[in-house]
Amino acid sequence: MMPSPLSPYSLLLALPLSISLLACGDSGFPAPGETPQAPAQNDASFTLGGLRQWSIIGNEVDIGNDSITVTIASPVDTDYVDGWLNSGEGIRFEKADTGFTATIDLSQLAPGDHQLLFSADGAEVAFASHAFKRSHPLYVVVTTDWDDADTSDVALALQDDLHDEHPELLLTHFVGPYTFTDSTVSQERQDLLVAWLKGMRDTYQDEIGLHIHPYCNFVEQVGTILNIPDIPCNTQPSTVYSDDPSGYTVQVSSYDDEQFTNLLLASDKLFEEHGLGKPTSFRAGGWTAEINTIRSLAAAGYVADTSALNWKRLDEWDGPRMGTLYAWNREHWSSIGDTSQPYYPSVDDILVPGTESINVLEVPDNGILVDYVSTTEMIEIFQANWDGELLTAPVNYSIGFHPSNFNAQYKQTIGGALTYVDGFLASKDQGPVLYGRLSDMPKIWKRN
Repeated sequence: MMPSPLSPYSLLLALPLSISLLACGDSGFPAPGETPQAPAQNDASFTLGGLRQWSIIGNEVDIGNDSITVTIASPVDTDYVDGWLNSGEGIRFEKADTGFTATIDLSQLAPGDHQLLFSADGAEVAFASHAFKRSHPLYVVVTTDWDDADTSDVALALQDDLHDEHPELLLTHFVGPYTFTDSTVSQERQDLLVAWLKGMRDTYQDEIGLHIHPYCNFVEQVGTILNIPDIPCNTQPSTVYSDDPSGYTVQVSSYDDEQFTNLLLASDKLFEEHGLGKPTSFRAGGWTAEINTIRSLAAAGYVADTSALNWKRLDEWDGPRMGTLYAWNREHWSSIGDTSQPYYPSVDDILVPGTESINVLEVPDNGILVDYVSTTEMIEIFQANWDGELLTAPVNYSIGFHPSNFNAQYKQTIGGALTYVDGFLASKDQGPVLYGRLSDMPKIWKRN
């Protein structure tokens, strides 16, 4: 039996359904086809927005640039636009009032040079191509070593100025516990310094870490602070004198595991009592840490140390009249140089990473402190760590200064290096540079 023909009325009812089916999917346009050819030059009638020269690989600390939202303003007669990432599957852009837009996932891209192509209305030749770099970040860690119990108001103000002049700067303040044990620092002065540190932390997200020169005024109070037997203060070996009654220049590593762990725990208690929180990053006074120091840091809950020194840059201290500071560091940090990178020290050797390691990340002080290097030298070290190309793994660059002698000249010196570094900030799409806090580095360099 032949089916009954549709009435004109039935045909009219079916017509909108047919149109709506055509409109589904890609609004009747064919799906993106094969990757088009790259154009000889980009078509100026299409305006692209949202593209980056640098795509930074994200991690636990910084989200990076794992996707981009591309906008395209096109000629009015453009029906559809597609994009291709490295000759992968085509991506259909959504049509918007001002043109076309699409969010492109970059999260699975390995470090390397990559390309985007854009085609309109199924053309075999793209109207635009865009090359970009996918890179791990270069972390710039800037530290301050509190060698003295007090810091001048001028030095505090200059650090405020650094933040104002370099808005993305993060400082890791290695504060000395002797600020709270030196009788020459009044309670009023302590309160001012604490308030300033809290301001740095809360306003700029700076870190408050720990720096220890084993001053006797601190060591001799550790027993009282922790309610344990007193720890005798060592007055030698000193890196400068044959004997140092103040304890200031005495090697940190002269204190054994238990003694130094207690020095750390007493520091923690002083910091927490003053609202500074528990520090988890450390640098030894004179960089004089040894493997026993690292063991103590791990026992006290510290996650990062930056006592490993680029000793060749300390050449101002090379000579018999300057004590043994240079010679000590040359011997104990013999393999550390301009390009040394973070590692977890072996249980047996502070200089060697190993499968059996101490759970404290050693972050070499490869750019050292402004007292010992010029702006030119700091830039040289930065350039030694980054040649302008993409990074296949994260890189760390560390510089810093002493607040105790920080003056306008030193600010100008380090400021020149920071201005150079700022020229490659990831936030400005000019390179892979991010500022970092020392205690965040173990989240980047993970222990195997």
